[in-house]
Amino acid sequence: MSTVQVGTILMNGWPGMEQLFQLESEPCSGSWRLVKTLDGDSLGRKIHAAGWNFFFMAAEIKVRLFGVPGTTKIQNALRRILAKVKQQHFNGLEVTGIVGNHFLGVPYVTVSAHSRHVQQGCYLDSSQSRQASHDNAEWAKG
Repeated sequence: MSTVQVGTILMNGWPGMEQLFQLESEPCSGSWRLVKTLDGDSLGRKIHAAGWNFFFMAAEIKVRLFGVPGTTKIQNALRRILAKVKQQHFNGLEVTGIVGNHFLGVPYVTVSAHSRHVQQGCYLDSSQSRQASHDNAEWAKG
């Protein structure tokens, strides 16, 4: 998994997503891919130019892990966040915060993110529709 930082975008796409939006990405965690060289605004412009929509969910997802903030802790927090996003059937995630702190002398890191979702329609699909789209993409992958 590459270094994750504030502004990192991850996508759990379908076959052809990278070609459709001309994205450069690399594997990150499971079927999630890290979008390289683009932040949320730049990616949103690309997606809108292709006639699609890139939703930003207002609800923040936070995970706290005890220990010194480092690559391993951030990756573990990200895996927990991705599991939550997957349950909601969103196909994207934007990391919006990585903060190290101490409580009673014990270090911890808080990673926060917002779900993102790419789809053609201008109204966000229901959870059932998002799940069906995800299931169809998984089936197409084989």
